[in-house]
Amino acid sequence: MDQYYGSGTVALWWLGQMGLLVKAGDTTICIDYFATPFDGRQTVPPIAAEKLSGIDVFVGTHDHLDHIDHDSWKIWAKSNPQAKFVFPRKHMEAVLADGVRSDQAVGLNDGESITIGDVTIHAIAAAHEFLDKDPETGLYPYLQYVIEANGIRIHHAGDTVRYEGMLPAIQSFGKTDIQLLPINGRDARRYRQNCIGNMTYQEAADFAGEVGTTMVIPGHWDMFADNSADPNAFADYLDAKYHDRIVCRIPKVMEKIVFEKK
Repeated sequence: MDQYYGSGTVALWWLGQMGLLVKAGDTTICIDYFATPFDGRQTVPPIAAEKLSGIDVFVGTHDHLDHIDHDSWKIWAKSNPQAKFVFPRKHMEAVLADGVRSDQAVGLNDGESITIGDVTIHAIAAAHEFLDKDPETGLYPYLQYVIEANGIRIHHAGDTVRYEGMLPAIQSFGKTDIQLLPINGRDARRYRQNCIGNMTYQEAADFAGEVGTTMVIPGHWDMFADNSADPNAFADYLDAKYHDRIVCRIPKVMEKIVFEKK
């Protein structure tokens, strides 16, 4: 990951679930990486938390262990002392308790942005079944991000269903080049087990089509057997409706994907 990726190019590595490494210019971002071994997970962490170094920005979309992995953030706060940690501001207290310094901690809310190194990160509210906006503070517990780097826009949706206003919020930044969307869906069984859900694979495919992204990567389908979906069904549905417009990349863990803007 030490290679330099210049204007019009980024490199991506999928880390499982909604985990993503992004390299643009001299800046490396690690998003939603669940690096802690855990009973019930079907995939092992591809990089041990103790061995992950040289990260400029750690990003978390919301305070669930497979998105903000507190055990790992405690390690990274020490092993990557130069890094910034970007997350929903509603979770500031929990993140500072991980040992993240106040000058490292960047709490964002819907509509806010931060530029770090070669990247700019824009926060948009996410609806993990519900928007759950705090009526007193106006803070959202779930975020998704549009990341601008090297002239490329990456939409990392975190965990979300589609809600009114989400499409124009993403389109307001201009053409989306790459999307990572959850496809695991939601149902009554999971809801009763306090497992709140996301877009179905059909909803995710249609959302990618309406956004008009160039490439889409399905996520949130591999890690837990009881909260999964078939990425091939997503790819097939996308091909049936948008085959001439969108490239679908079913990722393999730690496979390098180099995106060059045409």
